[in-house]
This record gives sequence, structure tokens and C-alpha cells, in this order.
Amino acid sequence: MTDGLSELDRELRDVARRVERRIDPGATAMVVSIAVLVLIGAFLLPWIGDVAGWRILVGGEWFGILPRLFTITALLFGVVGSALALGLRYWALAWVCAAGCGISTINGVWAVWSRQISVPQGGVGPSIGLVLALLAIVVLAATWARIALRR
Repeated sequence: MTDGLSELDRELRDVARRVERRIDPGATAMVVSIAVLVLIGAFLLPWIGDVAGWRILVGGEWFGILPRLFTITALLFGVVGSALALGLRYWALAWVCAAGCGISTINGVWAVWSRQISVPQGGVGPSIGLVLALLAIVVLAATWARIALRR
């Protein structure tokens, strides 16, 4: 009799441990999905002058380290990390996305700032794609922080 109870107790502890590691984003998953789609669309739009974000990402154009760093962190944390966190629903991944999107937000602000400040007269500044990507990353950072802090 005690063997059955101890096995049931162990099984219940295992289930509780698995549940504690998971998140349920609920309706907030739709906000994350839309922000990821906006971010992907922003990579197709011009970021600096007429140059699209994906060209900066793959190194086709060089406008300094900050725009390139923002493209890399936005892709890694905003697109790939968010997709993994929504698919796997692990609490640790939600925290990684919250922190990574926060870092990417700082990189994005620096990228916009660097294009506005360090551009010589008549040079090209930030375009709509860069600003839209920054807004999408800000939404993702806030949303992932909200999901991660819910527990």
C-alpha cells in the first residue's frame, strides 16, 4: 500500500515540476506573434536610406556596427527566440526573450541615434524599417517581461 502511495507522490511531484517550468501566454501570444510578423516585415523595408534590413544583416551594406548589431539581436531574440518560446512554452525561454529583447531595444535606440548624430550633412539617416523594427522589439521586450513576471 505504501509503495503505491510513494509512487503516486513521486509522479505528482514530477508533474508539478514540469508545470512549474512552463508558461501559458494566453491571449498575449497573439501580441507576440503580431510583433514578430511586424519585425520580419521590417527586415524587408528600408532601414538606412534605400538599404533593406536584411541586406544589413547579411553584410551586404556597411553602415557601422550598431545597425548590424541591432539586426543580429533583433533576429536572434525577436524572431528566433520568440518562436522557440511560444512553441516550447518554457519559462526560462520567456526570461531569455525578455532580457534579449531588452538588450536589442538598447541596440536599436543606439542604431537610430548613431544614424541621426553621426551622419554628415546630406548623408542618409534611419528609414521607416529601422524605426518599425525598434517599435516591434520594444513591444516584444515589454510583452515577454510581462509573461515571464506573471509567475
